[in-house]
Amino acid sequence: MTVPLRPLRIAAHAELASLVVMLANLATAHIPSVSSLTGPTHGCAYLFVVVATWRLDRASTGVRAVAFVPGVGGLLALRRLSRPVPSPAGEGTARPPEVSEAGAGP
Repeated sequence: MTVPLRPLRIAAHAELASLVVMLANLATAHIPSVSSLTGPTHGCAYLFVVVATWRLDRASTGVRAVAFVPGVGGLLALRRLSRPVPSPAGEGTARPPEVSEAGAGP
């Protein structure tokens, strides 16, 4: 079963955008109505990103860990999920060259 990443992508962008708006509001006018709107929006997007990432079967421990980073965690998780999965050695892939120990002859 393939799980679409579109909801995670939307939530990750909403999380980052709401954080930027909250910080910009804090640094400039600090309008309480903007804070009361973007605070819960950011919190819901953050929780959605974390839960959506944990529900993915193909998410490694590292992907799940970066999802907890506020603001950019969702985008980092998406970036790690988009990396190609290396296939195990012996399945027709080229093996990396052997590394000789220091001081050993050629």
